[in-house]
Formats: sequence, C-alpha cells, structure tokens
Amino acid sequence: MPAERGSHREARRVGRAGPGRPHHARRRSLTRPASARTHPAPAEDEPNSSLAGSVQRTAYGPTLAAMTDVLRRGRASLAFGFFVQGVAFALLVTRIPAMQDRYGVSDGLLPVFLAAVPILAGVGSVTTERLVRRVRPSRLLRWSQPVVLLALLGVGTGDQVAELAVVLGVFGLSVGMLDASMNMLGVSLQRAYGRSIMLSFHAAYSLGGILGASLAWVGAHEELTLWMSYLPVVVVLLPAVLVGSRWYVDGEAAAPEAPGETQGVAFRLLLPLCLVMTFAYIGDSTVSNWSAKYVKDVLGGSEQLATVPYNVYMVTTLVGRAVGDLGVRRFGAVAVVRLGALVAACGFVVVAVAPRAWVGMLGFTLLGIGLCVLVPQTFAAAGRLFPGASDAAVARLNIFNYVGFLVGSPLVGALGEAWSYRGAMLVPMALVLVTTVYARSFASGGDRYGGGHERPRTVDVGRGSNGL
Repeated sequence: MPAERGSHREARRVGRAGPGRPHHARRRSLTRPASARTHPAPAEDEPNSSLAGSVQRTAYGPTLAAMTDVLRRGRASLAFGFFVQGVAFALLVTRIPAMQDRYGVSDGLLPVFLAAVPILAGVGSVTTERLVRRVRPSRLLRWSQPVVLLALLGVGTGDQVAELAVVLGVFGLSVGMLDASMNMLGVSLQRAYGRSIMLSFHAAYSLGGILGASLAWVGAHEELTLWMSYLPVVVVLLPAVLVGSRWYVDGEAAAPEAPGETQGVAFRLLLPLCLVMTFAYIGDSTVSNWSAKYVKDVLGGSEQLATVPYNVYMVTTLVGRAVGDLGVRRFGAVAVVRLGALVAACGFVVVAVAPRAWVGMLGFTLLGIGLCVLVPQTFAAAGRLFPGASDAAVARLNIFNYVGFLVGSPLVGALGEAWSYRGAMLVPMALVLVTTVYARSFASGGDRYGGGHERPRTVDVGRGSNGL
C-alpha cells in the first residue's frame, strides 16, 4: 500500500508537469485533436482506479477525457459556490430593517455600518492578491465561504451594537476574499475551457440572490427572528460548500507569448476595465437602492408595486447571464459589452421619462438585460489581458465593484434631493454609455472568444483542492 500511494503521488506530479519535466514546469495543454497523445504509458506509471477522479494517463500525461471530467466537476462546484454567495448576500441586505431593529441602530449610524462592509471587502480583496502568491485560490475560497455563512448567522445571534460591528467586519473581509478568489477560479476555468463560461457562474449568483431574497421575504412575512431565518440556510449550505469545495480546480498563469514579456499587471492597461466595473456597479446600486422609492414617489405606484422593479431586474439579470455566454461565443465580447451598455442606457432613459409605473418597469427590465453582462465580462477581460498575472488582475479589479457600490447610491440620492430623481437617472446612464468607449479593452490578442476568435478547445488545469 505505501508503494501504491507513492505511485499515485508520482502520477499526479507527472500528470501536471509531463514526463521528463520538473514538477514546477509549465504544464502542457491538451488540445483537440489529441491523436499524437494516445500512446500508452508504461504499466508502472498507470494510476490505480481508486485515484480521485480516475485520471487515466498516456505517455504525455492524463487523457483528454479524464482532464475534461476534472474541469466539469470544477465548473459545477464553482457554480455552486457562486450560488451560495448569492443566497448569503441577499439574506443579509434584504433583512437590514430587521437587523436595525434588533440592534437598535439609529438611522444616522446605519449608513456607517453599511459603508464599512464594502470598504472592508476591498481590504479583503487586496489581501487576497498577496495571499495567492503562497496559497492557491481554491484554498482561500474553500475556507472564506464558510466564514461568510457563519458571520451571516452571527448577525442573527447578537444584541449589542459592538457585536454587530465585529460580525459585519468579519463578513466584509471574508466577502472580499471570497469574491476575489471565486472570480480568479472562474477566469482560470474559462481559460482552460477555451470558450466563454464566465457569465454562467454569475448566473448562478443571480439565481442564489433570487432564492435568498425570497427566503428573506418568507422570514419577514412570518415574523421570524434573524436567527430563525438564517439558521436553516446555514445548516444546509455550510456542509454542502465544504463537500463541493473538494472539486475546485486551480489554473496556472499562462506563459508570456513574446520573449521578454513581463507577467505583472500594468494599472494603465487595467484602468479602463476598472472604470467599467465601477460604472456597472453604480448602475446596479442605483436599481437596488432607489428603484422602490422611484416607483412609489416619482411614478406614483403603490407600495406593493414598488417591490416589483428589483425583482424584475434580478430575473432579467439571471436570464441574460444564463444565455450571455452563447452571445459572446457567437459575436465576441466586444460586441456583447457594447450592446449591453447601449441597452442599459436605454433602460435608464425609459425610467427617467416614464409617465407611469408600468412604463418604468420596462426600463428596469432593459437595465437587467443590459447590465448583466458587464461585470462577468470585465473579470474575463482582465484574465485575457494579463494571462500571466490573472489572479492579481482580478483581485485589483474586484476592488472597484465596491467602489461603484459605495459611490452609486449616495450619488443618485444627493442628485435626487438637490435636483430631481428623474434627472438623477441620467447620470448612471451617461456613465454606462462611457463603457462603449472602453469596449475595445475586452478584446485581447488571439484570446478573444466568439466571432471567429474562439481558440481550439483546450484542457489546461492546475491542481484541484483535492490534490489532483
């Protein structure tokens, strides 16, 4: 048995680096056709069937079918991680009034707490950039997600303002690490697949958000305490994410394409994507924070009708992300981003000029369809722009989603009070339109997907969190 385990470890090393190559060497991509890589390996190098994932080997490493199976499991487990994060975040933000009542937080102090979460999340994202130099992103994701769920449960257990501050601080830091590491894995998996799949992960997040908001509505309707609302969710999801995290797959940085090319992140090149991320989240936070008030106070809708716009926005966001990868593969990322920005801008115009509430619903529908593609494609573009340093690029880019979240709501609120809420809707419209100017940043060399630019299907994976 000890010798058998030793052969397994050797099989893993050779499977990642290739025979005759050092373990730290860059892996060989397996591309179709793979006819040149089907020679059988010597019998002593064959892994036992008990090896996790049943990775079959050839003279050049694991077979295409075996590695594709690893990728599929990695994709499914990561999509579930996005889903769980959507549930957790929605449960927190939709029960803010109950949280305020439980802890006796004043209206003046509440914005401080709410602003502290994205600020600390930004700190968590910066920390993640440094940690992934020593720790695989899958490890960070595997342990940050349970912390987020436990922090969510902690929000429902305390009764002192100081306790709330500590728990929200932990939640913010761990969410920043989770968001960054989750998107790092998504970008590396997309590179391994060789086609656009990033939108599908964010579709899972949107689905989780819809479920979380629905569970929060049930808790509020049944007058459940925060503890009783959160406990069943955490009990179900916590062990599930720990089990699912066994199949996370880490990619590895691509080698520079040109001799002498560096693998660092030039902020000058990343800046357009940072601006797009900020503008997208300003638009998103405008809908999430002001849609209900806008429909009720400006368009004259009922209180019940005021709850509909955000639900419409979430559903259309889910649908757009579910089918968005097909559009990227067919037309390319640049065309999809430009079209999304134009549709979102039209949505803001419709909301601004709507004579009545139901016309405004059409505007929020267009906003969901348009904005849904921007954030996932921005992360994907960062990975393509810096293939040798995609983790660092994603971590830095992730900070700007919190910048947009912090800026968007106060900006629209201040303009609404000083000018008019109809006029305030034109500001995020203008910012989203700027995205069309930066759309060319979403095409990077030969790594573009769709419109004749899709690479050959490639299987190129690093280590999974289960050791494969």
